[in-house]
Amino acid sequence: MKRGLHFLMLLMSLTIFAQKAPVDTAQIVIPNRYNTVEAQTKPYVIMISTDGFRYDYTKKYNAENLLKYSNEGIQAKAMIPSYPSITFPNHWSLITGLYPAHHGLVDNFFYDYKRKEMYAMSDRKNAEDGSWYGGMPLWGLAEKQGMVSASLMWVGSASDAGGTRPTYYYPYHEKFTPSEKVDKVVNWLKLPMDKRPHFISLYFSEVDGSGHHFGPEAKETEDAVHLIDKAIGELVQKVNDLGLKNVNFIFVSDHGMIKVDGGTPLEIPALLLDKNRFDFYNSQTLLRVVVKNSSEVKAVYKELKANKTDDYEVYLDKKLPKYLHFGTKDDQYNRIGQILLIPKAPKIFLEKGKKTSVGKHGYNPRLVPEMKATFFAWGPEFKNNVVIDEFSNVNVYPLVAEILGLKITQPIDGKFKVLKETLKK
Repeated sequence: MKRGLHFLMLLMSLTIFAQKAPVDTAQIVIPNRYNTVEAQTKPYVIMISTDGFRYDYTKKYNAENLLKYSNEGIQAKAMIPSYPSITFPNHWSLITGLYPAHHGLVDNFFYDYKRKEMYAMSDRKNAEDGSWYGGMPLWGLAEKQGMVSASLMWVGSASDAGGTRPTYYYPYHEKFTPSEKVDKVVNWLKLPMDKRPHFISLYFSEVDGSGHHFGPEAKETEDAVHLIDKAIGELVQKVNDLGLKNVNFIFVSDHGMIKVDGGTPLEIPALLLDKNRFDFYNSQTLLRVVVKNSSEVKAVYKELKANKTDDYEVYLDKKLPKYLHFGTKDDQYNRIGQILLIPKAPKIFLEKGKKTSVGKHGYNPRLVPEMKATFFAWGPEFKNNVVIDEFSNVNVYPLVAEILGLKITQPIDGKFKVLKETLKK
């Protein structure tokens, strides 16, 4: 009894400490960074991501500012997330032009068998360690070519991924309101020309949070869309008031959202519960299996295939559809696993005793339209009143590089020709 009481008191004290633990909200500035004379003449790009902002939310919830700006500029029917349609993989795909299997962030959490370490998005040590991240992020590309950059909470921006952090950035936290974030971006643009960032990446989490907790059809999600729409309106107005020339806005999201069947989830196949033979990593919309004895892979695959239900598919990694860029040949970091169990939306895999959320993402966006993301762009570099077809999100990277006059220095998956016609010249 005493031992239980002591444990309870310890748990309470740790909880209180966690609640009172200070959050690092201070901006970090890398000293002695300046725009070259040439960089000072280049356009500005403010790239805004609103997590979980489904491709149809703008019209569905009548987001007036985004409707106005997208109608005046470029409006994609939808943007196709990279697979899996999960937050960290897709934010890093947007900022590097690489598919997840090529840049290494294959999930929000994964195990690297070469490093013998676990990566988790919630672990600040992981998140700020650039050795986990492949590719050259846009801020690194800019900095290496004499152009100052800034980032506000974008995935990986507090790390040294690619060898160079943004000149101005913040460790990730959720203390700033959308309006406070807007003011910080505006303050960056008030800096002297030699210190003023020409590439700014900005991240909002609110829509994704509401979509997870309440579902994509909920009033709370609609309110979150309007909250961000208001912030975008404030940002554009305040930037316009500065009188800067050639400021361009790109509004994107990482994925969509769907209400899942949390009441009757799929069970993890009993075979996989043998920890001596298997590791599995369950994001609920994708179950990745590592077979410890590689000679067993085919036999295990056949057994899983023979005993599966109609609610999910079983794939060998080398047999996954090539268009997903997530199979054996693409797995450059060996982080995916040999067998993939993919539930059919809205089904999810759920371990006993675990919880899920009302809304989720991660499904194949080419089969589940609710996974599709948003792309809008407006400003002096973009054509007016143009609607474009769906395209893969890795193509945003070369578009931004072109606008800023940056030379792409590493191989990427994105192609400038895909979005070339969105620009006036």
